[in-house]
Amino acid sequence: MAKSALSFVCQNCGAAYNRWQGKCEACGEWNTLSEEDTGATAMPASIRSRRKGRLFALETLTGKSHEAPRLPSGMAELDRVTGGGFVRGSVLLVGGDPGIGKSTLLTQATSLLARAGHRAVYISGEEAVAQVRLRAERLGLADAPVQLAAETSVEDIVSTLSEGAVPRLIVIDSIQTMWTDTVESAPGTVTQVRASAQSLIRFAKKSGAAIILVGHVTKDGQIAGPRVVEHMVDAVLSFEGEGSQQFRILRAVKNRFGPTDEIGVFEMTGLGLREVSNPSELFLSERELGSPGTAVFAGIEGTRPVLVELQALVAPTSLGTPRRAVVGWDPSRLSMVLAVLEAHCGVKLSGHDVYLNVAGGLRIQEPAADLAAAAALVSSLANAPLPVDAVYFGEISLSGAVRPVAQTAARLKEAAKLGFGRAVLPESARAEGGSDAGMSLNTVASLTSLVADIAARGSARASNGEKNATPARFRRETG
Repeated sequence: MAKSALSFVCQNCGAAYNRWQGKCEACGEWNTLSEEDTGATAMPASIRSRRKGRLFALETLTGKSHEAPRLPSGMAELDRVTGGGFVRGSVLLVGGDPGIGKSTLLTQATSLLARAGHRAVYISGEEAVAQVRLRAERLGLADAPVQLAAETSVEDIVSTLSEGAVPRLIVIDSIQTMWTDTVESAPGTVTQVRASAQSLIRFAKKSGAAIILVGHVTKDGQIAGPRVVEHMVDAVLSFEGEGSQQFRILRAVKNRFGPTDEIGVFEMTGLGLREVSNPSELFLSERELGSPGTAVFAGIEGTRPVLVELQALVAPTSLGTPRRAVVGWDPSRLSMVLAVLEAHCGVKLSGHDVYLNVAGGLRIQEPAADLAAAAALVSSLANAPLPVDAVYFGEISLSGAVRPVAQTAARLKEAAKLGFGRAVLPESARAEGGSDAGMSLNTVASLTSLVADIAARGSARASNGEKNATPARFRRETG
């Protein structure tokens, strides 16, 4: 018998200590250490010392590399994120907020595969079989030949799935509810999650079945449990969205068999998730034309161009420290744009509250949105509506210069397809193709020229007698 070794393991990051302490030194979280038996299955040193390693063949760098066979899921948006379908023997980890639609997405995927003649298995550790059947009936998928079970023992699951034909797709919902006899810990602990995931990954690599593990997320949006599980699996997918919005974004955080910058867009309906083939048209469907403080950003998500509206509100503050609130964009990026506007363009925002929102629930991560955000902010401050047929993209440097961004032609082509006639973009991007898209290009070399143009619009609006046109908020001339 191996001697049992007790240690205190952090339930947030998996770090182990030989004594309890209030704060985990690895991740900085408080009161996350719990006592676990980590040595119950350790091999004695006498046995380890007598074990000899086996010989294995060594390969050279030159040779034929065969592309991994893929199994399309039947959902184009899901296949786009995974890189073309599920790879044999791969393990995917899908995380998302509770109620965001993870189970709905995977129920639809397994049903489509089962209808195509493949063996698909759905193992639920959180819901009873009757609950899963009710969801399938609501989605209109009750007739799909999906094999269903409610089980949490990893050994029983592996033994059952080893009988008969090898399943092409296995869904484990969720990994936090699984437990294995090899460790002496409660289900959901770091040790159990790690050991259960390792057993399922070993079965996937041996049998060739693709396994999808559903993971819980913390309040910060990170997948709960040890980070080592994310390193063990082949792909990590994040299912994002706001509860008040019908849009859902499936994003690849890690993918060994495909790109990590692709997104899949879905719309939550009463009959489940509907794939959105043209997300730009959906994000701009409820756009209010001619309103100050709105700008359309032509972005790139992976290989797909996406047009989205940026909304800004600049209002005088009654607080000693003005508020800076942003939804869907990096707050640090907003602070940098505000600093450049004030330092190089004479736009005084120290006495104003600033609010910035990305419409539709999409989260933008690329710096090309700097120019669109700056245009929306100045438009709101000067109460000057931007042209309704214009799109904006470009990166702003700390000196106030507008830097070029990648894939200009794809952005312009998508904008022209949706009816936009002009684009405001960096000066060096003119040669990358605007004539092919049939758009009028307004290039800007520095942010100062863009601010001056928007301020002139506000001045013209004020001279026409319109109310609340206040370009006088600019402390100095910006022309």
